[in-house]
Amino acid sequence: MPRDYYEVLGVDRGATDAELKRSFRQLARELHPDVNSHDPEAEEKFKEAAEAYEVLSDAERRRTYDTFGHQGVRAGGFSPGGAGFGSFQEIFEMFLGGDAFGFGRAGPSQGGDVGAVVEVSLAEVLEGAEREVSFEAVSVCEHCHGNGAEPGTPINACDNCNGSGQVQSVRRSILGQVMTASPCPVCHGEGRVPETPCEVCGGAGRVAESKTWEVDVPAGIEDGQRIRIAGAGHAGDPGAREGDLYVEVRIAADERFARQGTELATRVPLPLTTAMLGGEVQVPTLNGNATVSVKPGTQHGDAEVLDEEGLPPLQGGKRGALHAVFELEVPTKLSKEQRKLVEQLGETLE
Repeated sequence: MPRDYYEVLGVDRGATDAELKRSFRQLARELHPDVNSHDPEAEEKFKEAAEAYEVLSDAERRRTYDTFGHQGVRAGGFSPGGAGFGSFQEIFEMFLGGDAFGFGRAGPSQGGDVGAVVEVSLAEVLEGAEREVSFEAVSVCEHCHGNGAEPGTPINACDNCNGSGQVQSVRRSILGQVMTASPCPVCHGEGRVPETPCEVCGGAGRVAESKTWEVDVPAGIEDGQRIRIAGAGHAGDPGAREGDLYVEVRIAADERFARQGTELATRVPLPLTTAMLGGEVQVPTLNGNATVSVKPGTQHGDAEVLDEEGLPPLQGGKRGALHAVFELEVPTKLSKEQRKLVEQLGETLE
């Protein structure tokens, strides 16, 4: 079943046209198949976002969708990329003032972002950790330094666009004739063509390669938080900055502890006799076991708070507490002698 269009675009149902356009423009940049060739699902995600925008940007279709959902829109004759507009590309031209991804617009485009995932243990959250991540990213070709030409050979102005990097065309739409500019198919918007293309990148000036990066995981980080490493993503157009690397941190489950921010909780088995008479028990902490005194008459579910045995806040500061929750251990098998002693104790307690 198709996802909710508002969920796809990440907006509320009351979103304005400007908010829809802004959200779609951002998604289009992130999901463009040319930037995410390493992600086999990028193209489908891209089409999903374009379909959502195509419906919600039309007031009548949006009202139909809000009332009847996907079935209502499709019953009305809508087919993604078909009715009303000739293609997704036409949406970009009509609503975004040109190509949605920055091609053909003034100024070079920034490189796309890259994502990676690392895992650390709960104990490593206490002090922080280092991880090496590997990922695929588009980089400037070192052989030609990004200009696409074999070193020592000339680069000429493109004959197809006369060096402008754009070609103009007139097309008919529901609003009449519209003149649009699109990237030159010969020079791909660069305005220049190498006479002898680089033998390494084939004239593209970019190559896809594997990269590794040392990531410092800070103490106190939460599960699912991301670390941004500026400039470690895909290479941008000449003169534009690189994209960023976003590293999502996963905290491996530790069966000994439950976490709530900087606070930790652990279950501590407590023998029945110790609960009655008092004594000492061993409590696990991130730094090893700690000896804790148990008061006589301790009940099931009582807790002892160990200050500063939890985790530090992400920005640094005092550690949280560890809550040791006692769970009574009731014997399930008693010898005749033990049973007799328990019965005698019970009689004295009545």
